Amino acid sequence: QVQLVQSGGGLVQPGGALTLSCAGSGLTLEYHAIGWFRQAPGKEREGISCITTSGKVPYNLDSVKGRFTISRDRAANLVWLQMNSLQPDDTGIYYCATVACGKNGPGKLIEGYWGQGTQVTVSS
Repeated sequence: QVQLVQSGGGLVQPGGALTLSCAGSGLTLEYHAIGWFRQAPGKEREGISCITTSGKVPYNLDSVKGRFTISRDRAANLVWLQMNSLQPDDTGIYYCATVACGKNGPGKLIEGYWGQGTQVTVSS
């Protein structure tokens, strides 16, 4: 069964850090552009960042620039999202997905794969 399996997330205080991972199961991630999305309560899902098959990062959401970093671990078949200086507005459910990745952000694919989602809560 082909799927993306997420781990990480949880509760962190403002200013703290978390790392999310997205692992390919039955899917070799280096052959796919991967994006991260988040959905805050009562809001639409938004694209945060994406990484191309060559490892380029053409897009980061303005509000996360300088704080979030997307990267690949090809040997481990993983994509990471390192999140630093977290703020309450970063609270939401985070998803990874196979995407079309360009300067306008991660684009959803008709037949893309999605992770199961992981909750990130930033609160004191």
